[in-house]
Amino acid sequence: MTDVYATVEDVTARWRALSDSEETRCGALIEDAGDLIRTTCPNWQTAGADTLRRVTCAAVIRALQSGDMAGVTQSSQTAGPFSQSWSYSNPSGDLYLTKAEKKALGGTVRLGSTDMSQLGGAQ
Repeated sequence: MTDVYATVEDVTARWRALSDSEETRCGALIEDAGDLIRTTCPNWQTAGADTLRRVTCAAVIRALQSGDMAGVTQSSQTAGPFSQSWSYSNPSGDLYLTKAEKKALGGTVRLGSTDMSQLGGAQ
């Protein structure tokens, strides 16, 4: 088992009660989130336990919210003159970290940069 930074109970406290199958998936996503944090944010060890828990829960909840709508990016329903439409923010249920979460976890490594104005060229 890999290092995990949250529990199923942490996720349910921040979101809602889960069915048995959702709890199983949640547990797997918590492990995956730990791996994602360690491989995406090289300075993750500088983050506190509360930050690691918060970010893990947020990423897992985003993935769980996709439900059975995996792959659907937009949906609409019409009944007579009434209609409703939805756009899903994470239709595939991907596990990901936002820019703000990466920053909270110590940022990412920048491989380098070049000041293009310092490069000579034809005038």
